[in-house]
Amino acid sequence: MNARRQSTRTNVTEKQILSTIKYVAGTKPVFLLSEIAVYLDAPQSAGQIYAVLRPHLKEFGLAAKKCGEDFEISRVLPPQIYFPNETESKRIDSLPDENTFPPALEQAIEQYITRKVGKDWTDPVILERLRRAIVAQKDDYWKPAHKRSLQYTKGYAVLGYLAYHFPVYFMQTRLLMAMLAREGLLKNHMTILDVGAGPGVVPLAIADFYSRLDMATATIHAIERSDEHIEAFTYLTQQGGTPKTRATIEPPIKADITGAVKDQLPDGIDLMVFSNVLNELPGSVKDRADIVMGFAEHLAPDGSILIAEPAEEVTSSGLRSLSLAVKKQGLSIYSPCSFIWKTNCTPDRCWSFVTAPPIRPTPLMNTLAACDEPFRYVNTDIKYSYVILRRDGKIREPYCVPHGSRVLRLSRIHLHVEKRINIIASKMSEDLGDKENHMFKLCDGSAEKPVYAVLPGFHITPENEVILSAPYGSVLELEGVLVRYNKEHDAYNVLVSRSTRIADVHDKI
Repeated sequence: MNARRQSTRTNVTEKQILSTIKYVAGTKPVFLLSEIAVYLDAPQSAGQIYAVLRPHLKEFGLAAKKCGEDFEISRVLPPQIYFPNETESKRIDSLPDENTFPPALEQAIEQYITRKVGKDWTDPVILERLRRAIVAQKDDYWKPAHKRSLQYTKGYAVLGYLAYHFPVYFMQTRLLMAMLAREGLLKNHMTILDVGAGPGVVPLAIADFYSRLDMATATIHAIERSDEHIEAFTYLTQQGGTPKTRATIEPPIKADITGAVKDQLPDGIDLMVFSNVLNELPGSVKDRADIVMGFAEHLAPDGSILIAEPAEEVTSSGLRSLSLAVKKQGLSIYSPCSFIWKTNCTPDRCWSFVTAPPIRPTPLMNTLAACDEPFRYVNTDIKYSYVILRRDGKIREPYCVPHGSRVLRLSRIHLHVEKRINIIASKMSEDLGDKENHMFKLCDGSAEKPVYAVLPGFHITPENEVILSAPYGSVLELEGVLVRYNKEHDAYNVLVSRSTRIADVHDKI
């Protein structure tokens, strides 16, 4: 009986606390939780009141800030989307042409290697150890997933990562941030979390990107479990020469992203980044999806999750499977996938990736490449797969195939081999062919086997050439393509000829 009364009293107290906070928040934009205590029937400390309020902060549109033993509560103002001005847009659009890794950061990496090994990084013995570390990492990566270790967390493994992987992933992250800016997915101020930060590639790249903006600001948090990586992260963020006026990089949280880290994370995260990390975790697609969903609990209602992975076929296809798994758990896929038939796709063989102009080899790469097999130590290609996830259902491409439209779903393409058909689909690759035969992956969200558009160079006309220049993810209507089955690859090609007409669906509306 006493326990029942105690439970009832607790519930009444919680309801009273929440209703009181709602009332005070409606009359005052900023207040302390200690001010709430005087309105309550039972004595409560500011900490006890905060424990009741914390799960409801987002729901009430409030933010909390610890002030000694008290908490300052303020209303959260509606977020303002940051739209780059004309000058900023020019800076952002020039990023693909800026193919040189920042010299100050390159110098910081060289200095860090020298500091760690106790000899100048140009010492022949040090260079040979770096080469062995790079080769070991590459060999490990190409093993079957269940046999890979891919730790990059100790000794020369970290230094090899800095020399070989860091520059490309840095430049890749800048391009992804530019995409987010153009899409209107950045706010005036962003709280950003890098999950599995390694030696700080993503935070440093984001800070570099923000140096191109005039007014927007960001606070960047990170999680990393390896002491070696945290040491490199700390050194490079302090010595890397990245402007800190627009973006603040917080010290990394030391934690395993597969464990319990909820209490260490900020609330209302505007952007979460998983860069080249989820594919390296053991376990199933569901296990990885559960990790993403766990972090998504800390996402702002209008926040985004960006996952980027290497373009290698198995890893890229795995990302599409992961995307569908989290979609089924409640997140929406903002891009690059378009569900124009409002059906879930079959992602098992979906190999879709972005390419960008290669970077220039760094001085460190060139020095490592001064040997019998130089190709092993130069990493300049930018190819990656990505997905942007949201909690609010927002999607980049809202287009749906109109009811009654006389176009074929790609799920039925096997019934039309050697026939000419009309289709509507997204362009989901850059040019996979050559000058003689251009080739692009197509997807309408229904295909059970891969479908590619093939355009021979001598068949290019003003009526079909838009497929060559249309951006990745564009939804195109293709009229009069011939279906062929590619037995060797168990896929379908739709052949574009001089009589084929191709148009962006939005140009036809």
